[in-house]
Amino acid sequence: MRRVEAYTDGACSGNPGPGGWGAVLRLRSDGPNDGAVRELSGGEAMTTNNRMELTAAISALNAVKDGTAIDLYTDSSYVKDGISGWIQGWKRNGWKTADRKPVKNAELWQALDEARQRHQVTWHWVKGHAGHPENERADELARQGMAPFKKAGKVEAADGMSVVRAKPGNASAKPPRRSTQSY
Repeated sequence: MRRVEAYTDGACSGNPGPGGWGAVLRLRSDGPNDGAVRELSGGEAMTTNNRMELTAAISALNAVKDGTAIDLYTDSSYVKDGISGWIQGWKRNGWKTADRKPVKNAELWQALDEARQRHQVTWHWVKGHAGHPENERADELARQGMAPFKKAGKVEAADGMSVVRAKPGNASAKPPRRSTQSY
């Protein structure tokens, strides 16, 4: 069986606000492509961090061939707890919470549920911003995915230097790197 490690993350500037998602996929096999990496990212102009976390996981699962064993790593307790437990009750209750309120982001939860059913997924939580290389890379990809949607303006960097943010459509802004390779 094919095996893939997927590391996902979402980011948002303001909540809601411009956001991005990123995913690092690593093939695990006995063949010559063992360790091959594919990176994905994207973003939206107005979203929430939870939506970007869910989108990262959905995009990672959808980028992998059906029937693959996937170890999916997320730093989002919302995603891991939701898909590992809460979703069963939501489905039983017609996509309502225990207090009978509509589940937030139900369309994304439904897409994640559908995507995971095509694979054998093992869910893992990792602490964010704790030096885990693949999680840090997924975070970097998420921030890159968000960048085109942030408004132009100067911000003060940690080292005291001014940084100018690019406007969407600005020729100097690089689009997120996307691979056409399929795992």
